Amino acid sequence: MAEIRIENLKKEFGLFTAVKNSNLVVEDGEFLVMLGPSGCGKTTTLRMIAGLELPTGGRILLDGEDVTMRRARERDIAFVFQLFALYPHMNVRKNIGFPLLAQGVPRAEIRTRVEEAARLLRIDHLLDRSVSGLAGGDRQRVALGRAIVRRPKCFLMDEPLGTLDTEFRDLMVHELRELHSRIHATTVYVTHDQLEAMSMADKIAVMNRGVVEQFGTPSEIYDRPRTMFVADFMGSPPMNLLTGGLDYATGNALVTFTGGQRLTIPNAPPALASYHGKDVTFGIRPEALRMGTALTGPIHLIENSGSDTFVTLKVGDRNIIARFPGRVPVDHHKEIGVDLDLSQLSYFDPATGLRIV
Repeated sequence: MAEIRIENLKKEFGLFTAVKNSNLVVEDGEFLVMLGPSGCGKTTTLRMIAGLELPTGGRILLDGEDVTMRRARERDIAFVFQLFALYPHMNVRKNIGFPLLAQGVPRAEIRTRVEEAARLLRIDHLLDRSVSGLAGGDRQRVALGRAIVRRPKCFLMDEPLGTLDTEFRDLMVHELRELHSRIHATTVYVTHDQLEAMSMADKIAVMNRGVVEQFGTPSEIYDRPRTMFVADFMGSPPMNLLTGGLDYATGNALVTFTGGQRLTIPNAPPALASYHGKDVTFGIRPEALRMGTALTGPIHLIENSGSDTFVTLKVGDRNIIARFPGRVPVDHHKEIGVDLDLSQLSYFDPATGLRIV
């Protein structure tokens, strides 16, 4: 397997810039998830790594070798698409072995490598079955097997679970992570589903409008989002964002929100001092709220998930969501109060959207 490095990667389609000066390093054996909404540039980046698109600028290095302008056939990679693209007239064995047959690999070796890949994917009992009669999850395993059997330097996957129903999708998330642990393959995986990303990734690259807004471990991105976009995109429900005027004095901060509610932050970070008299956006995860008195507002919505209760209340001109464990005896349209775990506050500049602390 191999390291993948992209340096100042750029892709333009006429006047439209799809990817803007991206920099990433995928370590040997690492599972990177490229995450973001539709049209953010993640699939274009993946296609450039694969050689299916050539970049407008920048470099792509595979195992230390510059492959920027090489076509896909000249790069030792395997690509798994959202659509399975299997041959319906062939059985599972022939579908998995087809890339090796096209390369002229001896039939005995093809048989050995196909059976080895099938055992890894737990579909060895399906080798002589027609692919047209398989369930969606099994067809995706066949597509993965066709990639694995080539033993490439890295795997590139473009929303491979996008067409599966919820049951198969959840199962395949677990299976893909287990498979990665077994073969330790360098993998770049594209998705718009942040739950998939959090479940599988060693590292996540969050993209927005062609820019990598944050690159780091799942816990880094969830706990310390670098931008307001990342804070809002990551998490289900996402981070609550409230903007208020800041008064900073001798290490303490007082925030005044629309409607007159105030929040005191003792021992506030020194970086907030330069925002005295200005607006600051504060982010807090729903699970970092608990019943209390710091902020109050009428209940707008109550959602019971069984293990947790999500309560949406209105604070000033914004709705915030609190996640309480178990069942909570609250009623619609009544007012409640919440306290915040101030150690979990994130601070953002509302003008730039960037993290302050």
